[in-house]
Amino acid sequence: MDDTDRQLIALLRENARTPTADLARRLRLSRTTVQSRIERLERRGIVAGYTVRLADDYERGLVRAHVLITALPKFARKVEEALAGIVEVRTLHSISGSYDMIAVVAAPSIAELDQLIDHIGALEGVERTMSSIILSTRISR
Repeated sequence: MDDTDRQLIALLRENARTPTADLARRLRLSRTTVQSRIERLERRGIVAGYTVRLADDYERGLVRAHVLITALPKFARKVEEALAGIVEVRTLHSISGSYDMIAVVAAPSIAELDQLIDHIGALEGVERTMSSIILSTRISR
């Protein structure tokens, strides 16, 4: 992967639906070259897929939190599978330290966030949780 591929990925992160012709113009390459690069990045598994980015106005209306989770060792996989089934769980990371996982969650209100955190804490195999509500996002890429 070279600098042009990195620039292409950065443009796709901004808007994965940008027409190839626009990407080519911004990168000062031919449309065919950009299309070939995208296909190569996909074949190599560097670009694994595309997703939806929600409008800032909608996102600002959600209450987000980091939920630190300690799982009983024999239940860690089961806890992970249960969290994968909760649509409000945006991301789940395995971490080092006194907690095993950190989930980034989003809910429409504080009351719904409270219920969500209680639900996560009640999952079979969850030993304890600790939450921090996100007040603002300073950098998002």
